[in-house]
Amino acid sequence: MSDAERPTDDHVPGDDEFDPIEVFPEADEMDLRPGADNCYKCSTCDTNCPVAEVDDEFPGPKFQGPEQWRLKRQSDQDVDASIMKCSNCMRCDHACPSEVPLSQMHNSARGEYVEERMSKRSLEYWRNRLLSNYRLMAHLGSKVPRLTNFVMGLTLTSVFNEKVLGIAGEREFPEFATETFREWWRARGGHEVSRERAEAARDRRGESGADKKIAYFHGCYSNYNTPEVGKALVRVYEHFGYEVVVPEQRCSGTPMFANGMLDDARRAADTNVPELAAAIEDGADVIASCTSCSMSLRQEYPELFDIDGVDDVSSNTWEGLEYLRVHEDLEGELAGTRADVPNLAYHTPCHARNQGLDGQAIEVLTTIDGVEAQDVGESCSGISGTYGWKEEHYETSMQIGEEMFEHMERADGDTGLTECPTCAMQMEHGTGYEIKHPLEVLEAALVPDSPETARATTDGGVDEVGEAGRRDEVRGSDREGGTDEADREDRTDEADHEDRTGRPDREGQNEPSGAN
Repeated sequence: MSDAERPTDDHVPGDDEFDPIEVFPEADEMDLRPGADNCYKCSTCDTNCPVAEVDDEFPGPKFQGPEQWRLKRQSDQDVDASIMKCSNCMRCDHACPSEVPLSQMHNSARGEYVEERMSKRSLEYWRNRLLSNYRLMAHLGSKVPRLTNFVMGLTLTSVFNEKVLGIAGEREFPEFATETFREWWRARGGHEVSRERAEAARDRRGESGADKKIAYFHGCYSNYNTPEVGKALVRVYEHFGYEVVVPEQRCSGTPMFANGMLDDARRAADTNVPELAAAIEDGADVIASCTSCSMSLRQEYPELFDIDGVDDVSSNTWEGLEYLRVHEDLEGELAGTRADVPNLAYHTPCHARNQGLDGQAIEVLTTIDGVEAQDVGESCSGISGTYGWKEEHYETSMQIGEEMFEHMERADGDTGLTECPTCAMQMEHGTGYEIKHPLEVLEAALVPDSPETARATTDGGVDEVGEAGRRDEVRGSDREGGTDEADREDRTDEADHEDRTGRPDREGQNEPSGAN
């Protein structure tokens, strides 16, 4: 975490009076002075910055953080435009020996630059707004996934995106799943089925009296693009006896922070924090399968937003593999298990490293028979969420990723492994490798009777293949049943669309309330 300690004495000697810098008008307590004063200009942050390493014109995180903060306070200078070259990888937080809140300063500066200096009529602004609000695009695109995938794969679409919007034409848009995670979750029976399976697993494990519950924050990508990751998390946690609930949620805000869209991030947080805090109050811990999502909930929310319950959400949020390592005998559980997977080249996402999670996937997964995994080093993948999707940053992102690509190609095997979906995009883009999530490997070892490993039923006794068949039967027709978290999520998406465009989402209103 990059929060700096406040001085115990509020008095600062001398005539250098200052006012706290406010990220939002109501955030009177967000004073960055102590953090800036902790900086003694060692430049460790600059030497660890992947953008500064390949772009000589980028001044680096020290200037973007404490130095620019001091300049602005002394002479009220405008935020420098180079702040938009910062990729928000947050490696500077991890590198700083003085715990200067560098990424908090960068997020604040980006928000101020976008608010005060970037034209709201510019294509750059609307391109960044579009990329930041991927969840809204994905909600609309996933209504007709096959058509969307076809259109996004056209050469004409790539040319338009690059020439008009400034989105790198070299990038291939990720395909939308034909069934989202939340549609699968609803068709499966939601938290009621999860409770039954968790109880059966606890009885089997001799933990009948245990109260084990998690709230899954799946984020945008695992819902719309890689629902297999969310399914793996659900099955693995149920194997350990955890009841899974899936609260209403919006984007974690990570792409919004990276693009200076702090108002959008605040709106998302205004939904996420109360929903997750309520789940925590009900006895659940929050689990994210994406390390950028867990980073946002843990660090960026409490740094930037004064929302009731934000500290509880921060202190009770975990990454999926991390939680099991701490709360379960994971190595003992994996002893004697086997997973027939290809040799894996593992990349630690920068946001995982910033949470102290580097190395955990290799440590855990290599205890499984049949799993060979090699760490491909400490380099950044280069994509940094939306950063590498921008035409002006594409070459920089590929130069940053070159070291990772080379290490992957020298490793045995041709399958990559990472927890971050955009790192996975970059790994696949630079090497052509198939990319897996560590939770998918855990599922193959611990739940070998899931459909992904070609067996028909789970220990809970519910036939997953049968579930898939029942889902096929209801495609294109109205879903039955009452309101659940996923139904509320659909309504949230439609309200979100109306909020941003000024008109209702007519397509969403005309859709059946259930899975397609």
